[in-house]
Amino acid sequence: MAGRERVLRMSVELPLWRALAGYRVLTMLYALGLCVTTYDQFTRPWIAIGYDAVLAVWTLATLPRVRGAASCTKGFLAADLTIALAGVLLTAFADSHQRIAGGPTLPTIWTGGAVLAFAVKGGWRWAAVASTVVAAANLVERGQLARDTLHSLILVWVASIGIGYVVEVARVSERTLARALEIQAATRERERLARDIHDSVLQVLAMVKRRGTALGGEAAELGRLAGEQEVALRTLVAGGLLPVARIAEDTAVPVVEPTGPADHEGPDGTGPVDLRTLLAPFARDGVSLAEPGAPVPLPPAAARELAAAVGAALDNVRRHAGADARAWILVEDEPADILVTVRDDGPGIPEGRLAEAEGEGRLGVAQSIRGRLRDLGGSAELISVPGQGTEVELKVPKGALAARGKKAERR
Repeated sequence: MAGRERVLRMSVELPLWRALAGYRVLTMLYALGLCVTTYDQFTRPWIAIGYDAVLAVWTLATLPRVRGAASCTKGFLAADLTIALAGVLLTAFADSHQRIAGGPTLPTIWTGGAVLAFAVKGGWRWAAVASTVVAAANLVERGQLARDTLHSLILVWVASIGIGYVVEVARVSERTLARALEIQAATRERERLARDIHDSVLQVLAMVKRRGTALGGEAAELGRLAGEQEVALRTLVAGGLLPVARIAEDTAVPVVEPTGPADHEGPDGTGPVDLRTLLAPFARDGVSLAEPGAPVPLPPAAARELAAAVGAALDNVRRHAGADARAWILVEDEPADILVTVRDDGPGIPEGRLAEAEGEGRLGVAQSIRGRLRDLGGSAELISVPGQGTEVELKVPKGALAARGKKAERR
């Protein structure tokens, strides 16, 4: 729903409503000025003065009504159109027949604002009805269909219908955009869920399968069942069929995605996290960590996601390079980026193996690494040469992290 609310806030209707409010005020002032400058030419000037006074009060009092579609009700539109029609018809009583034939009506072009309100509120069909009613009133007031009258009526009719059609198209586009944002949010949540599953459930199932097969007997049957469940779950993850639901943070492997704000965050639980403290547990036999001497502060969520990506890269080293492979983690705090490089001395990745693994539902690189960095506004580059090991470079621009933090504060 947050995506839909953003779309509504940036709706193209809002500038139209503001423009309509300004149009009503300006045309009301124009009608008043015209009345004052031609006061002595009216046969019954008191009618013109009285109507313009009502018009001014009505326009100013109803400005809140034209701030949006919700406040611009059908009742208001009907009353507004009635004011316009009354002014058109009263012109015959306030002015002479000679001036009526070629002069403006009492509300003048303010009448167009009443018709445009119908267009912005209800689209081109409402605009067609309102402009037709105004055209009929003008014909009754003038008593004949002159060329100038016809041109004015056609102009109002075409303009109002055109604006109404544009508003309808804009509304359809906004609904489509809102739906696209909702789908995007759902897709991101599915990807996050897929990463959590890959980092926890799928790894456990794969381990049970390997251990069960090695032990044999009843354990082998258990391993076979675990393998079947792993394949089925990978199929669901790869096909995007998993429901959008939030998994508790403690379902992830603890060393990959640390939980709890107390250990590394500020005293209020919202301060920056030193990335080094989250990567330190990875340094053990066979894994070396090189880090800056100064803290590398990151927003808590971003630090955990980056650490989880490093954990996923190390897990790939353990699974594919073997238990004897060595790995190195290098953390670099550059002026514009945070760089974390994970390198190993394993056999490397054969060409085309990543695409093949992704097709099989093995999303360790696609989701647990690249997906996390993409959500952070960064990138993950994987360089592998057969026989010379693999290097994974994780880059997160500090500007993207700052924008992410401001967005979270607004929420």
